[in-house]
Amino acid sequence: MWEQLLLPVLSLGGLGFVFGAGLSLASKKFAVETDPRIEEIREVLPGANCGACGYPGCDGLAAAIVEGRAEVDACTVGGSPVAKKVGSIMGVKVETKERMVARVLCQGDCEKAVDKYIYKGMEDCVAASMLADGQKGCSYGCLGLGTCERVCPFDAIHVNEKGIAEVDREKCTACNKCVVACPKNVIELIPFSSEVQVACNSQDKGKGVKSYCDVGCIGCRICVKACPYDAMTFENNLAKIDYEKCTNCMICAEKCPTKAIYADFSKKADQSA
Repeated sequence: MWEQLLLPVLSLGGLGFVFGAGLSLASKKFAVETDPRIEEIREVLPGANCGACGYPGCDGLAAAIVEGRAEVDACTVGGSPVAKKVGSIMGVKVETKERMVARVLCQGDCEKAVDKYIYKGMEDCVAASMLADGQKGCSYGCLGLGTCERVCPFDAIHVNEKGIAEVDREKCTACNKCVVACPKNVIELIPFSSEVQVACNSQDKGKGVKSYCDVGCIGCRICVKACPYDAMTFENNLAKIDYEKCTNCMICAEKCPTKAIYADFSKKADQSA
């Protein structure tokens, strides 16, 4: 009786040992060596796995950096501090870059802009934009249906009670996901230090802008003429800021007749104090 039970057990145990030993030898013989720098870089990356760098998570980016397929400063979430650590591991000098932040180029909320119709469809900006370019009178403005809010992995952008998306500068990592998701191209990345922005995206002429928005850029070019640093330009019926030249003097915002240029004037007071 015991012999009948013992023989199968010993046979299976022996086969298991043989197969296990074979797998162990095979794993050693055919093992692919991993560059230790990949793990080192993975440890200094923030671990957000947001994909903003264009690679499948932090593991994918770490491997891409070591293999030379990605730059050492490819992680926008980590910014310059992480880039310097990665550069140290790779033996590469990294220049400090200014932190970027997303900004919404529209102030045309429910109190300042008119709608073409009442939208009752899916709460999605892409879906709404397929219906006569969206419900807003301005075909370039923020639709306020939260597509950007839903794609942000850092809870840094939300639609306010007046129907316009707003960015939390402190939470924003410039991952670019909201920029890509917006069907109206009304979100862009600007330097974190900038306290001035043209908060309008319309490329219509002044008369058309005035018909649907109280705070749109009407193309008067007063800001261009007023800027003492030649930092304001004009393109496609819209004022633009050259952030490399801008000094946050805020003269353009003070002169703008429609207040289409946003500025945090409290910061100007701090500078002059």
